[in-house]
Amino acid sequence: MSTVVEVSASMVKDLREKSGAAMMDCKKALVEALGDFDKAFELLRQKGAASASKKASRATSEGLVVGQVSADGKVASLVEINCETDFVARNDQFVALGKQIAELAGSKKPADVEALMALTLDGKTVQEAVTETIAKIGENISVKRLAVFDLSKPQGTTGLYIHTLGGKMGAIVEIETDKAVANQADLQAVARELAMHVVSAKPTFLTRDDISAEVIENERRIELGKADLADKKPEMKEKIVTGRVDKLLAERVLSEQPFVKDPQQSVAKYLAAKGKEMGVEAKVVRYALFILGDNGDATEETEASA
Repeated sequence: MSTVVEVSASMVKDLREKSGAAMMDCKKALVEALGDFDKAFELLRQKGAASASKKASRATSEGLVVGQVSADGKVASLVEINCETDFVARNDQFVALGKQIAELAGSKKPADVEALMALTLDGKTVQEAVTETIAKIGENISVKRLAVFDLSKPQGTTGLYIHTLGGKMGAIVEIETDKAVANQADLQAVARELAMHVVSAKPTFLTRDDISAEVIENERRIELGKADLADKKPEMKEKIVTGRVDKLLAERVLSEQPFVKDPQQSVAKYLAAKGKEMGVEAKVVRYALFILGDNGDATEETEASA
């Protein structure tokens, strides 16, 4: 006859504070130990959960950016998974874990990292899988960022590009067309090329309309304060500042950037030409760019203005 032990929230909290292990791991250990606190702590140590948690305060500035695109190109996911050293970032177990998490994100489409960590992966939660890998590898591991693009309209596709040198940068791009294309593979190839451009050129905005008045005014203020304009007449100064700010913002806007594979034309013109070849009008709806270790916006996802 099995004995059922009531495990209180305070017991779980106390064990978590002592071991630093995940809440679910603490609860399972207490149930298995029939409520015996010390026994539960020993179980966590045996499973590596307690020792793994002690590594949680270590910095995770290395790792990988991984992604996945569905076979039909309708869903794309991008994940940044961090570890402590570049050595572990090249570890087969770590690489495999990252790939599994990206595939799971693409199939289940979680809204955020928290939802992703609660999903089931090979019979356990992603959080539990990460904890187990920490115990095996001996370094802290964390999933930092997530972006999932799921096409809201039937026409279009997504593209993915991960930088070939170490997987330190990656991007996904969503393209929307006014009607279906005859060869979806052609459109997917264009989306991938644009994702490669995003990784290379690192745009900050999708279009000029996405730039706030505050950003523009700040750039104007910076330019107006430059020493080389001090002796210029007001009208000349204004003309120079306007030109400089316009050029600066164009360098940050995806649609206006020179396309990396053909700098003689902008991204917008490249996409328009490709769309014409396929008999459609195409536009980039949104993109996400992850650069390993970047402390900027949590997703760096940019969407077109309505």
